[in-house]
Amino acid sequence: MAVSHGALDHRYRGEHPVRTLAYLLREDRARIALAFGAYVVKHSPTWLLPLVTANIVDVVVGHLPIWRLWANIGVLLVLLILNYPFHLAYIRLLSGAVRRMGTNLRSALCRRMQQLSIGYHSRVSAGVLQTKVIRDVESVEQMLQQGGDMGLGALCMLGGGLVVIAVRVPAALPVFLVVVPAAAFLVRRMRDRLRSDNESFRQEVERLSSRVTEMTHLIPITRAHGLEQDAINRVDGTLSKVLRTGLRLDLLNGRFGALAWITLNALGVGFLAGSAWVAYYQVLAITPGDVVMLSAFFATLTSAVTTLMSLTPVISKGMEAVRSVGEVLQAPDLENNAGKAEIDSVRGVVEFQDVSYAYGEDRPAVADFGLTVSPGETVALVGASGAGKSTILNLVIGFLRPTSGRILLDGRDMESLDLRTYRRFVSVVPQESILFEGSVRDNVLYGLTDVPDEALRDALRDANALEFVDRLPEGLDTVVGERGARLSGGQKQRLAIARALIRDPRVLILDEATSALDTRSEALIQQALARLVAGRTVFVVAHRLSTIRTADRIVVMEDGRVVETGTHDELVRRRGAYSGLQAAQLG
Repeated sequence: MAVSHGALDHRYRGEHPVRTLAYLLREDRARIALAFGAYVVKHSPTWLLPLVTANIVDVVVGHLPIWRLWANIGVLLVLLILNYPFHLAYIRLLSGAVRRMGTNLRSALCRRMQQLSIGYHSRVSAGVLQTKVIRDVESVEQMLQQGGDMGLGALCMLGGGLVVIAVRVPAALPVFLVVVPAAAFLVRRMRDRLRSDNESFRQEVERLSSRVTEMTHLIPITRAHGLEQDAINRVDGTLSKVLRTGLRLDLLNGRFGALAWITLNALGVGFLAGSAWVAYYQVLAITPGDVVMLSAFFATLTSAVTTLMSLTPVISKGMEAVRSVGEVLQAPDLENNAGKAEIDSVRGVVEFQDVSYAYGEDRPAVADFGLTVSPGETVALVGASGAGKSTILNLVIGFLRPTSGRILLDGRDMESLDLRTYRRFVSVVPQESILFEGSVRDNVLYGLTDVPDEALRDALRDANALEFVDRLPEGLDTVVGERGARLSGGQKQRLAIARALIRDPRVLILDEATSALDTRSEALIQQALARLVAGRTVFVVAHRLSTIRTADRIVVMEDGRVVETGTHDELVRRRGAYSGLQAAQLG
């Protein structure tokens, strides 16, 4: 019973959080209604106790028949016993609905993050996104849970109490109704400020999450350069902002709570005095039991209104969390594949037709790029940093779409293709291998099922990885650690090549695949890459020109434009830009 994620994308409206919550909970409306009914029954002793007490006082003071005493006690005991089964039913129904909503919302967030462009992820910190998935959804769940437990209790007390008063002492009802406007006045005065401060606090916590994520990633660099105190100072600065913002929010909540408590209890004292005066002078026909009941009801109703107001910070925080989640679910920077043609085979012809791409308002990272790559051809992209090489790779993968011009795959405009189906025929070997906390088998077969061990071992052998995998304590089932921490750089890169090999891609992207390795590791990986590129369309980016000598074609780029193309020998003979790059490396 998962939420339809596509529908959620369209129905979600952060500016209308209540409407959004109603939509998120729509599949559990019947269960929530039953939960409310169960709560009314299980909570009934609380608001019936003042009435039973009043009846007992009248029996004692007026010497009424004794059976009335036992009848009232019996009714109250029955309701107390019913509390247990109805409480369990309430918990099962409401908690189930809230937990399902949280699970569906987190699933929708994760799905949306997979759909958002690489450009979005380069702008938004992973720590911020993690905070939204974990902390913000937890705040929404907490709001609904506390709203159910405390809010329903307060509402039942208010509703039940007012009904009893209206039946038993209708003349006192208008005075009780003063409590609600007084509470509404306080809530209205504080609501806007609470929303603003909750939003500020949430943003500071997101910055802290981003800063801590950055700090943990930089720990090896920090320790290597003795910059521990600098890293601590950066985090401490953010912590100080969180502290100041949190204290400001807590003080606001404290002022809000204190003002509410004083106002409502002052009203209670006044009402107690007034009801006693009315009974003493017999202004109205009020019995001693009625005075006890009205006093008890005023205390409980005051507590109920105070409880409702105390939920305001929780509700404000929850609503702000809904808006925060909306920043992801409503982000427009999506890769749109809906309704586009699916691909079931790729030959590997890639043609750039006057392609340009600009990041924002900056000058184009790639300008008027034209190139046709044949199936099975290896093309190397070289040039200084910032020449546009990585942008070309991202355009080939489909992470970026051209600002102008077209990219054709096997003669079809990539803009018309479902890029998810295209990427089944693409493999990427990046500069820094991306491994996760799992076994060698899990990392190499990531996303694949029903692959026999023999095929896996063949891929590892072709990647020159089998020799070290067999020496690991548990072989293929050895856990590599977070980000492959238990392996060397060369070993991680060979696993990345095995991951690419076992997918048998038609288009292969090699992004600085050997730049960070020692000579021996580079030699082993070059052998593995030679097996990997055979018969595939390959795009290579490499700073070490020695690694791309055998490429079918080398494309030299400057400022996003092609300045030279040819084989290694042809470009050396021309003594142009390529020769200059080679001379700089040899020098």
